[in-house]
Amino acid sequence: MSENGALPLRGKVLTVDTMNANVKKVDYAVRGPIVQRAVQIEKELKEGVKKPFEEVIKANIGDAHAMGQRPITFFRQVIALCTYPQLLDDNKFPEDAKNRARRILQSCGGNSIGAYTTSQGIDCVRHDVASYIQRRDGGIPSDPDNIYLTTGASDGIVTILKLLTAGEGRTRTGVMISIPQYPLYSASIAELGAVQINYYLNEEKCWSLDISELQRSLHAAREHCNPRVLCIINPGNPTGQVQSRQCIEDVIRFAAKENLFLMADEVYQDNVYAEGCEFHSFKKVLFEMGPEYSSKVELASFHSTSKCYMGECGFRGGYMEVINMDPEVKAQLTKLVSVRLCPPAPGQALMDLVVNSPQPGEPSYQTFMKERTAVLSALAEKAKLTEEILNTVPGISCNPVQGAMYSFPRITLPERAINEAKAKGQAPDMFYCMKLLEESGICLVPGSGFGQREGTYHFRMTILPPTDKLKIMLNKLKEFHQKFTQQYS
Repeated sequence: MSENGALPLRGKVLTVDTMNANVKKVDYAVRGPIVQRAVQIEKELKEGVKKPFEEVIKANIGDAHAMGQRPITFFRQVIALCTYPQLLDDNKFPEDAKNRARRILQSCGGNSIGAYTTSQGIDCVRHDVASYIQRRDGGIPSDPDNIYLTTGASDGIVTILKLLTAGEGRTRTGVMISIPQYPLYSASIAELGAVQINYYLNEEKCWSLDISELQRSLHAAREHCNPRVLCIINPGNPTGQVQSRQCIEDVIRFAAKENLFLMADEVYQDNVYAEGCEFHSFKKVLFEMGPEYSSKVELASFHSTSKCYMGECGFRGGYMEVINMDPEVKAQLTKLVSVRLCPPAPGQALMDLVVNSPQPGEPSYQTFMKERTAVLSALAEKAKLTEEILNTVPGISCNPVQGAMYSFPRITLPERAINEAKAKGQAPDMFYCMKLLEESGICLVPGSGFGQREGTYHFRMTILPPTDKLKIMLNKLKEFHQKFTQQYS
């Protein structure tokens, strides 16, 4: 204290200069400046500010329900019953929904979904997940003890990266991620202080993965870090490609040869649309390759309630399965997840319904299958529509959307536009997307937020808007691109 009893003036304890430097490196494009401006524009429209459009169409994020997709009836019935068990006496609910709810509640402390669960997740849900994986993979066993329920797939991905991040300087963990990539990966790598290692997908071959590119990337990275992890997103985000079985086998051989931990992000496993494409899980392929690989390669695979036909993003449900993890490390993983007590119980319950959906002969089966098929058929139609319309625009080229929920078209920008963007300190595709938002009300994410080859420009858009709105959006985008090209030519 000073002589007059007043506290001495001091600066703030926490400033931008004294905060965690790794946090400042984090960038998350799908909720970045474009989206913040879109929210402002929505507010301006409500306040009566005149714009050349009546609404903002947000095609920036894979949020199915926000874009008008209806929830699956059975899922919401069971969640309602779990949340308010008095409804179990209501004859409006089918018996199979009530049976699922009773089973989940009996596994919860005090028969309440409001109780903490075990840190690894509700026991009966983990058993159901293991049974689902076993059925999906043609009978290859799955151990419930290898299943961890998570707060969405993102939580599991970050947790595994935490376990893998170690070392300093040239011994620091390097994490191989595809470019273009989903920004969760680059953001988490930055936050943890690991080293991002880029490998490029082949746009000319429908965003395929070339082993020679993985080798090039790994070889270059070993000069400055210790590559330990290879991350794969299949089906792809933001690129929408579906990997062939041959490609997955090649990746597994590469990981085994180079002693890499494999992370398989498989949250879009039901979202496969293109003829001749099929989802193959990394675990299934790994075990079918025989003990030489299945007893050696360390693998963590991830799934979620947020995508596929469910689109239940807000429940934050997910799981990860770990294969060939060292038992002592697994004990540390269990300790790490226990620090955050448990994933949200409603998300765990919803995950159970995804892996234990209505079966033939049950009262809800027909309605469930009708709703599920309708969602996936509509997505397949919109995937084709997006590719077809965008490829009619001079200066835009779009690969087939084989799976997932996004297209990642390449755009040709005039030199004048590139120079003006650089003069403003913006990436050229950010400049393009911001003008698109201001003039058309369409909210997309620039390709620079996902990574792209030097000198190429893209944007990512979801295929989630209802078909009529998607057609309007694509035609507005077509008009904008033609006008933009004319303006800057």
